[in-house]
Amino acid sequence: MRKNGNKTISLSLELTLLFIGLTFFTFFLCWVLNCALSGKFYTYSKEKKIKEVYEELNQEFNSNDIGSEKFALRMSYLCNVNNMDLVISDSDSNTRFSTMWDAAPVIEQLREIILTARDKSADIIEESDSYTICTVRDCCMKGDYIVMWGNLDEDNFFMIRTPLESVREYAKLSNTFLLYVGIFSVVLSCLIVCVVSVKVSKPIKELSEIAREVSELKFEKIFNSRGACEITMLGRDINAMSEKLKSTISDLKSVNLELQKDVEARDQADKRRAEFISDISHELKTPIALIQGYAEGLKEGIIEDKENRDYYCDVIVDETQKMNHLVKRLILLNQVESGADAMTMVRFDLNALISNCIHSYALLTDEQGIKVLFDNTPGLFVWADEYRTEEVFRNYFSNAVHYCKGEKEIRIRSELTEGHIKIGVFNTGDPIPEEHMGKLWDKFYKVDKSRSREYGGSGLGLSIVKAIMDSMNGRYGAINYDDGVEFWFELETK
Repeated sequence: MRKNGNKTISLSLELTLLFIGLTFFTFFLCWVLNCALSGKFYTYSKEKKIKEVYEELNQEFNSNDIGSEKFALRMSYLCNVNNMDLVISDSDSNTRFSTMWDAAPVIEQLREIILTARDKSADIIEESDSYTICTVRDCCMKGDYIVMWGNLDEDNFFMIRTPLESVREYAKLSNTFLLYVGIFSVVLSCLIVCVVSVKVSKPIKELSEIAREVSELKFEKIFNSRGACEITMLGRDINAMSEKLKSTISDLKSVNLELQKDVEARDQADKRRAEFISDISHELKTPIALIQGYAEGLKEGIIEDKENRDYYCDVIVDETQKMNHLVKRLILLNQVESGADAMTMVRFDLNALISNCIHSYALLTDEQGIKVLFDNTPGLFVWADEYRTEEVFRNYFSNAVHYCKGEKEIRIRSELTEGHIKIGVFNTGDPIPEEHMGKLWDKFYKVDKSRSREYGGSGLGLSIVKAIMDSMNGRYGAINYDDGVEFWFELETK
């Protein structure tokens, strides 16, 4: 498409109109020239032909007797073929040879022509020592003729004439035929131009659409090769440019994130280290005290029966596992916050990632009777670190499973905005008290400490989400509803 002011003109329509206009102009020009010049051209052809007959007459007259059968047959043939009349007379106006039944009127006409020519009133075309050519009108026949007369020798005169009416009729028929053929040719050309213009403009439109997608940093569409013409070469170049641009953007986004993190890393390092030591000391205090107490009880032998000893051992193992899980989460959090684990920005299908996560939790959700609702619409491509994005979603979904109550539904929705996509994970249950909303993303913060400890929650999940989203410059948050809570995050689509 080509924009002209506020209007958009189709390339195929523009090509069609252009070629149809050229076809009409060419046909009209040919028809006008034919109408204007065909009569003169045919008259000129007749003049040329009458000279050829004269040359033949002169040759036959010099080589054969005018009364011979060979002379008569040859000249009669030439006159019949060329639609001409020939009369040869002597100085006494006696007819010596004629292709007509009655040559007397023609001889009389010859005398009048000669007299008219002498008076300079005849329309003389050409005049020489041997002959004169002019156009005359026969009043008896009511027709115009081209007439040639002259001397073959001192005693013999000749006159050759040919009617102009046949020339005009032929020119008229020629113009009429050209008109019909031209109309048919124009109609046929219009149909062919329409088909060809659509065929030519189709790959150009496709290239335009691909270029528009690339300008919006979408690289899914490619141009399929069709032969070896210039358009195909352009399509291949655009495909190569698209791939190069996609790779360059991926590298730039990764480098950009690294640069942004490096700027903030130095100022944040000391603060994070102090907070980390304080928080982990507080969080590890309880499990270490439990392990120490139960281990001392076993060592001092205060428990004699096997059942209680097994219980003490189970508590020690359980607390050890919780500490191991806590340490792993702390290591992950520290890696993200410190930038030790670099983000790799790639373009991937977010819907596929969400579907895989939901499937991995299917056994747990089925056991608890939780209904998971997710409109799996394909094609939600984003720019992000795929592994870290999965960690964010798993934290949200895990919290939703553990805190799901009431109707026991988890609803996952996606909302596409300009350059971003917003993913929300909603679970039915109790809303979060407003006084806790601002502290949800703090390390080791738990709204319901008893329930968190019941399923092994460490209070680090949302802190990890915060660290990951901050490292990718993404937005995130939580929203209370009457029947539940929704946690959400945003990622870039281009």
